[in-house]
Amino acid sequence: MRASRLLSILLLLQTRGRLTAQQLADTLEVSVRTIYRDVESLHAAGVPLYGDAGPDGGYRLLGGYRTRLTGLTAAEAEALFLAGMPGQAAELGLGTVLATAQLKLQAALPAELRDRSARIQERFHLDAPGWYYDGDTAPHLAAVAEAVWQQLRIEVRYRRWAAPTDVTRTLEPHGVVLKAGKWYLVARPAAGGGDFRCYRVSQILGLTVLDEGFERAAEFSLAGFWASYVTQFRARLYQGEATIRLSPAGRRRLRELMSAAVVEAVDETATPPDPAGWITATVPVESMQHAEAEFLRLGAGLEVLAPAALRQRLARAARGLADLYPPG
Repeated sequence: MRASRLLSILLLLQTRGRLTAQQLADTLEVSVRTIYRDVESLHAAGVPLYGDAGPDGGYRLLGGYRTRLTGLTAAEAEALFLAGMPGQAAELGLGTVLATAQLKLQAALPAELRDRSARIQERFHLDAPGWYYDGDTAPHLAAVAEAVWQQLRIEVRYRRWAAPTDVTRTLEPHGVVLKAGKWYLVARPAAGGGDFRCYRVSQILGLTVLDEGFERAAEFSLAGFWASYVTQFRARLYQGEATIRLSPAGRRRLRELMSAAVVEAVDETATPPDPAGWITATVPVESMQHAEAEFLRLGAGLEVLAPAALRQRLARAARGLADLYPPG
């Protein structure tokens, strides 16, 4: 761990120039006292490291010194595929490895290319979760990822929706997927193979990595499986239709709040606006309960015309709200 940190100090100074002890400590997530000890060790090893005192001071390498220890380890090379998602790399237990790999790459680049790389990082940033959701809390994610990588079977205690809700399964983990801030495990049963299934990682209550390897399915493609799974999920998701009226404001809000399938359906089936600007459209619905909750978000900007059962549910909800908020 300390050797890795010493190398990181060298690479940071090589790529960024002068840095204070506090800046080094903040970047490497250690104390300033630790940085002082590390700098002394580098001095003792003959590294031409110079420190300036004062508000404009800091450490720098002298005489154009450059370390040649820039070769990537296998783990660092693998972590580079997550270079655009440092937060998610950290969740998978690869945060430190990824940071070291990026430092080595920067150190190996000529100055001009290094500057261009820095500009990319300054101008583009990926934030995977949605606006109203910060992502999963999945304490077993790093262990799941390690089992996937090492091709080891796992025994999980999992909470599902159907009864019995808590079940224990022995699985062969083939991959993990991040979808809208939520992590999913793609695995098949360890006994007798079987079909691949998705497991929400945050719903894993307990996990044991077994000392049992397995052979990955030769025909399995994680990207291909996930594309098929999403298509099937969407086909199962919408089991009915509703006819609705939307005000101009309701239609604008619908684009912000509803799924892409609902927005597309409105665009495809919308009638010409009436004199007040309202349109009529037919949209897919998942269930009566789900549609009621979703449509209530648009308030008086949406009216359900059919089916009658859904219209009645919204009417009951509206009467309940009116009872809670009588005219004052």
